[in-house]
Amino acid sequence: MKEVILTAEGYDKLKSEIEYLSTEKRREVADRIRIAREFGDIAENSEYDDAKNEQAMLEHRIATLEERLVAARVIEKGDVSKDVVSIGSHVRLRDVDARETVEYHIVGSAEANPAEHRLSNESPVGKAIIGHKKGETVEVPTPRGSLKYKILEIKAA
Repeated sequence: MKEVILTAEGYDKLKSEIEYLSTEKRREVADRIRIAREFGDIAENSEYDDAKNEQAMLEHRIATLEERLVAARVIEKGDVSKDVVSIGSHVRLRDVDARETVEYHIVGSAEANPAEHRLSNESPVGKAIIGHKKGETVEVPTPRGSLKYKILEIKAA
């Protein structure tokens, strides 16, 4: 199984989701199944089928998350360098051509969420800046040509 790299925050979030799905959500689905069973003939009961399908998807999701937790390597705050970009770094970049400044939190692929400025270490920008220092300019190849970013600041998360 592939190693899953998580920040301490991501690890806690994963554990919380598993806890919620294993307790509250399982109970809700079990109640739906129980209520649907009371409607009568299971063979022609769409509510029952829906509830059973939801239960199967829920159990699959729990199993997937638990596997991810077992394969997790947690990056602690103390492991994050302030000198070079690494997983766990908060990075401020300046797009050289567009003259815009953006901030990203570099995380493992399991935690990536571009809408929240959480970039995967496996994304094109993440790959390009990992290992570089403040003040360096890196080139990121994209389908529409390359982008240049200057690393303005690196902070531990």
